[in-house]
Amino acid sequence: MHFRKLDLNLLVALDALIRNQNVSLAAEELHLSQSAMSSSLSRLRRYFNDELLIQTGRKMMLSPLAEQLEQPIRDILVKIDASIMLKPGFDPTTSDREFRICVSDYMLHTLIPHVIDMAQAQGCTVKLNFLPQVSDPKKELDRGEADLLIMPDIFCSDFHLSEPLITDEFACVVWDQSDLAKGEMTMKTFVSSGHVCMQPPNSNPSFETHSYESQGISRRVDVRTFSFSCIPNLIVGTNLIATLQKRLIDKSIAQGMALKSFPTPVALPTLRESMQWHKYQNADLGIIWLRQLMLEAVAKHMC
Repeated sequence: MHFRKLDLNLLVALDALIRNQNVSLAAEELHLSQSAMSSSLSRLRRYFNDELLIQTGRKMMLSPLAEQLEQPIRDILVKIDASIMLKPGFDPTTSDREFRICVSDYMLHTLIPHVIDMAQAQGCTVKLNFLPQVSDPKKELDRGEADLLIMPDIFCSDFHLSEPLITDEFACVVWDQSDLAKGEMTMKTFVSSGHVCMQPPNSNPSFETHSYESQGISRRVDVRTFSFSCIPNLIVGTNLIATLQKRLIDKSIAQGMALKSFPTPVALPTLRESMQWHKYQNADLGIIWLRQLMLEAVAKHMC
């Protein structure tokens, strides 16, 4: 299909070339030969009268025009994909559709097991692919590489649609045999002790770190990790403190971990986790079903 003398199939090639900035990788992604992808790049260069990808040593860089085209091209393809998915009906017990969901490991250890149990109980045949939040999750949604995000509402994008899911509070947690477990958690004890802190694998701080820093409180971080759920294991046997979600602390203690919790030395904002989906997928019956499944799991197991 052509539009204004442009083969629209070339938009898919252009999107892959821009994201990969490499002809071989783009060809591999689209299951094309390298010569076929090189031919597509040549045709795109002629149409736009621009190099688009510029060879600089062993790497290729985007031209200014390619940088300007990146978001509009991705937006067009996501909108087309969302339109194709708008089928008359959706039956999770017969569909083989895969839903890509960006979640934190906190959600994987608290809510998601209940979601999977409920999907299995309903006889669902859909596939659930849980993706790590290793970079700005909103970009995954913008690019159509994720169907649903679950994240604190303060990090949600204003560009897409969202819905509240669960709330949680924070508490301090220590090994129940440590010196810290013997007294109260005063501000002096809190700031003078070593902490285990979760640092997401990007430049943004975690929710509780952001909350402490906004109140001018600096922790002495002795241990950093990329995972909330491993922190209880890192605490046991040490004289360290961590600030964790109460649901995660309660689950760890229920599983027999030797932990003791205290209120945080200052009040932290309530953690409000929300679901977010692409605005073009608001009428997608599969996304609607997935969101409802999440809400049902919360209502049944987490209220």
